Amino acid sequence: MMSGGVDSSVAAAMLRRAGRDVVGLTMQIPSALGPDCGGAELRTCCESGAAEVARQLGIAHYFVDVRPEFRRLVIDRFRDAYRSGLTPSPCIDCNTFIKFDVLARLAREVLGVGRVATGHYARVVEACPESPGLFAGLDEQKDQSYFLYGIRRATLPHILFPLGEQTKHETRRLAAAWGLAVGDRADSRELCFAGQGDYRAALGSEPDAGPGDVLDVSGRVIGRHRGISSYTVGQREGLGIAAGVPLYVVRIDPGANTITLGDRAASSSVLVCAHGVNILAPVALEGAGRLSGKTRYRQVADPCSLAELGRDRLVVEFDQAQHGVTPGQHLVVYSPGGRVLGGGEIARGPA
Repeated sequence: MMSGGVDSSVAAAMLRRAGRDVVGLTMQIPSALGPDCGGAELRTCCESGAAEVARQLGIAHYFVDVRPEFRRLVIDRFRDAYRSGLTPSPCIDCNTFIKFDVLARLAREVLGVGRVATGHYARVVEACPESPGLFAGLDEQKDQSYFLYGIRRATLPHILFPLGEQTKHETRRLAAAWGLAVGDRADSRELCFAGQGDYRAALGSEPDAGPGDVLDVSGRVIGRHRGISSYTVGQREGLGIAAGVPLYVVRIDPGANTITLGDRAASSSVLVCAHGVNILAPVALEGAGRLSGKTRYRQVADPCSLAELGRDRLVVEFDQAQHGVTPGQHLVVYSPGGRVLGGGEIARGPA
């Protein structure tokens, strides 16, 4: 899968140089700012750079129209989450439902492709119990395994992550050495379907119910908010409420159209509960004495232990309270060796 960025381009080049028969696929996705999603602007993440790199490598290249699926499974879910007072992770939805499901299935059934490769910094290791296993990338600063936990176990044997054993610096070096057309392209840092702009621009014309009350933890009204889609649990900046101590968003109630503020302790939790669970190594998870977990991407995995594992419920207990555990974001748990054991969407309320 080639997005037109340096990572997927180098991944394709590495496979080609290893003698693999490579076909480049680039998704055509809608823009949340475009007319088909309620906006006036039409932009996509389909970069001409992908086609140029494919030409350089001498491989076939196709643009694949996944706009209906992307609109339904990524953009609509993104908007519904914010209207419901949740903070979604559309990159996880894209990987889970589009790249490693819709697109991978199409590649297999239409093109006869046996394995799908991307430029993610993660690893699939075959020689391990309950193999193969999904592992963190060796570059801790670029590891993207958090975004990949939703991949189905049955799909793992058909995935390649050529960059998993190297650093981003090494990827850039290879792109320059091989003269790839996208070698100096900057990394994408915002939502691809929002034109790399502010996420609020992708929420549509009616992102929420509008202004409402701001409460303290006792339920007393202490101010007004500008709409729940502008806030996330754990947020401190931009609240517009003066107090003697730093205040954080501790709860968002879409039914009452309120947000509740409290101190850091009130916005922290030792127990974290997730639903919509995907378990990649059930035996390893249930038998693990010690785990580590993340409740957001830009976080070092913290020590924790398994408290409960049900059909669609995963609860872990962290050694130290986690600040700003945000409903709609994702809990991902790892073995001590960096294997992704499973995860799910963080639920509202106490575990």
